[in-house]
Amino acid sequence: MNTINDTNYNFPGQKSVYKGKVREVYAINDDTLVMIATDRLSAFDVVMPKGIPYKGQILNQIATKMMKATEDIVPNWLIATPDPSVAVGHLCEPFKVEMVIRGYLSGHAAREYKAGRRLICGMPMLEGMKENDKFPDPLITPSTKADNGEHDEDITREEILSKGIVSEEDYSVLEKYTQALFKRGTEIAAERGLILVDTKYEFGKTKDGKIVLIDEIHTPDSSRYFYADGYQERQDKGEPQRQLSKEFVRQWLISNGFQGKEGQQIPEMTSAYINSVSERYIELYEKITGEAFVKADVSNIEKRIETNVNAYLKG
Repeated sequence: MNTINDTNYNFPGQKSVYKGKVREVYAINDDTLVMIATDRLSAFDVVMPKGIPYKGQILNQIATKMMKATEDIVPNWLIATPDPSVAVGHLCEPFKVEMVIRGYLSGHAAREYKAGRRLICGMPMLEGMKENDKFPDPLITPSTKADNGEHDEDITREEILSKGIVSEEDYSVLEKYTQALFKRGTEIAAERGLILVDTKYEFGKTKDGKIVLIDEIHTPDSSRYFYADGYQERQDKGEPQRQLSKEFVRQWLISNGFQGKEGQQIPEMTSAYINSVSERYIELYEKITGEAFVKADVSNIEKRIETNVNAYLKG
């Protein structure tokens, strides 16, 4: 099936292009960004060799819906979505930290806990917890925002301030916005029969100094969800939780001997497996948004995006 794995556009007024693990960002004039969500799949900070059909559309549309559902509590960068895989927004200077917030002892936090550590990013974790137990209060555990090919690293609030990565005044705003977004995301998830386990937010500053939410929000790439039904019963029995995230891809890679470490080979992703991942992402979209997924025309994705973005920029 057709996927969009790389772009090479030259839009009117284009000044530069930045290519991240999944998104490609075109700077237009001195005030606008065109963000294209590709179909690339990243796991363990490594981009897989094949794209996943409709993945970019799914991530872009979830992020768009979630930004609109939270814009009353936190301002965001979004202006328009001229294409199913494209978001247009205000040019911002990104903060060089990702604001990770965790409501449960899962994922990276659980791995740290199993290794005997009781501090994560300077935040204490209680003794006697089991994997996937709920924290008394959500923990903000920031990480450095890595450049291409590098791994994000845990960092404490104190280190962020002492190194001058973010000013104390701005960081207080980031913390407040992170808590507010997680609270709203938790409420939205509960309406869908889900638990928002953990997530990450990225923020930037507009040219007039306003701090806004950027990038993606509450997508299966940036967040972990559990099904609420049966959660407590599974915890009581010590059983794994039913998850809605790309954790299923990570687990498949681990079972095939890959965790992004030096010398490891990415296992072959057959067409059947790639289609199964695409179907899983569609399931995630429908569960998270509560709406049926409508597949965009993928007969010529590159041309579709170019036509739609050019029409928007000229209009």
